[in-house]
Amino acid sequence: FSNTKKKASVKKVKKVQKAAPLKKTISPGSILILLAGPFRGKRVVFLKQLESGLLLVTGPYSVNGVPIRRVNQAYCIGTSTKVDLKGVDCSKIDDKNFKREEKKKKDKKSESSMFAAEAKKEGPSDEKKKLQKALDEPLMKSMAAEMKLYLKKRFSLSA
Repeated sequence: FSNTKKKASVKKVKKVQKAAPLKKTISPGSILILLAGPFRGKRVVFLKQLESGLLLVTGPYSVNGVPIRRVNQAYCIGTSTKVDLKGVDCSKIDDKNFKREEKKKKDKKSESSMFAAEAKKEGPSDEKKKLQKALDEPLMKSMAAEMKLYLKKRFSLSA
């Protein structure tokens, strides 16, 4: 018996992930409550949706300690409270800003260098700090004192 049927060649097509449509409750300037991650329960200001579908949010950092972050909209609740975004320019920010720097591979250490105080804790770069300030300044000017207090308070269902 010879196999006269030819097998259909299957091409694997790489699917490009489309950005999820924005929830109805979320619009630029609206206050969101984060549900997961290190800032769970914090209220943040939504700035824009990035190309990847993630949401760009900020605390502002000086109010509640939340830096500029990307957040999946599945992990936030939209509120009806809004903030004026006049003067806030977030057009320069995209997904590339959040790319991690590659770390250099370390050589094998000897015993003497193992105990040396060489371990440096790296924080945000100066570029990211400048970007944070540039976004937060116009946002802070347009906010009332009550709004700052509202953003400082942590959200929880229990009293």
